[in-house]
Amino acid sequence: MLRQIKPKNARSKREIAKREPLAHENPKKCLFLRYTTSSSLVNDLCSNLHSLKSPYAVKFTKKNPIHPFEDPSSLEFFSEKNDASFLLFASHSKKRPHCMTWIRCFGGKILDMLELLVVQDTARTLGQFKGRKCDVGIKPLLSFSGAQFESPTPNAYTLAKSLFVDFFRGAETQKIDVSGLQLLISFFAGEDGPEGEPAQIHMRCWKIVTKKSGQKVPRVEVEEIGPRIDFRVGRIKEADAAMRKEAMKRAKGLEAKPKKNVETDIVGDKMGRIHLGRQDLDELQTRKMKGLKRSRSEQEEAEDDGGTTNIDGGDNDGADDDEDDEDDDAMSVNTGIGGDESEGESVEDDDDEGGVPLNKKARLDNGK
Repeated sequence: MLRQIKPKNARSKREIAKREPLAHENPKKCLFLRYTTSSSLVNDLCSNLHSLKSPYAVKFTKKNPIHPFEDPSSLEFFSEKNDASFLLFASHSKKRPHCMTWIRCFGGKILDMLELLVVQDTARTLGQFKGRKCDVGIKPLLSFSGAQFESPTPNAYTLAKSLFVDFFRGAETQKIDVSGLQLLISFFAGEDGPEGEPAQIHMRCWKIVTKKSGQKVPRVEVEEIGPRIDFRVGRIKEADAAMRKEAMKRAKGLEAKPKKNVETDIVGDKMGRIHLGRQDLDELQTRKMKGLKRSRSEQEEAEDDGGTTNIDGGDNDGADDDEDDEDDDAMSVNTGIGGDESEGESVEDDDDEGGVPLNKKARLDNGK
């Protein structure tokens, strides 16, 4: 656990409040230091890394008799004094030639360290590559190739990947300008050596160049701009479990709250589910089709047909009324004569034979 300092006055309280953890931390600053003895190759490579890291980098030129793995108290003092959570210590000795020690701090204390030895034969600086270099403050693209970087168990290569990502991360951005994607830094870990030597880490820096292709999408090419460094893994100091747990904590309230009925698929598209109430199809507005409308001639014919049917219907009703009157008269004739049904039937037969209407013949008979 980290030591808690109680402020004695208002001024110290303000200073301690400035160093408290923030919900959104500032970009990590790196402090470049050198040992009492360091080679010109390591100094030049540190200068190249300083240019890639700037503006979040500070470089000291004074020599410091510090042994990181034996007594890191001086490094902790420099880290807290300069508000730098990353340190790069350059040294050179017969036992460990061309050495770079990558140091990460948390709360002014050493969190973890990794020692990487530069292979002198294959090392190249920025000045040894011709062509235009990238602008200052460019956020690089990082690429890691090799099974060692993806090992499920923590080792030197997984620690190296974590340190490289923290070193080259820079400021966090929500939007990306395509024209600013100019720098690509790739790390490759090969296989172990024939004599059981650990695999080397190869670092290469490329500039992304876009050229005309005659289409909407430009043609992309890469050019090596340096530095070119091959590392051999040296000593390692892993983080303490309690301090690592403290460093991995996140502020509450930063995580996005899950939304109901909203999902994200594998590609990254946001999918939503909408619940609708019961729809009334009677009030549904349908599209009026022009092809379903009646023409003017069809409407006129329909109106004419409707008028004739009404007239015919009226005539038919009058004929039905006449037939009812004739039936009443026939009934009156049968009752007036006083005959039976056979006589009534004979009268109807006479009507049919003589051609005289039934009602007139009945009246003549009554007149007699």
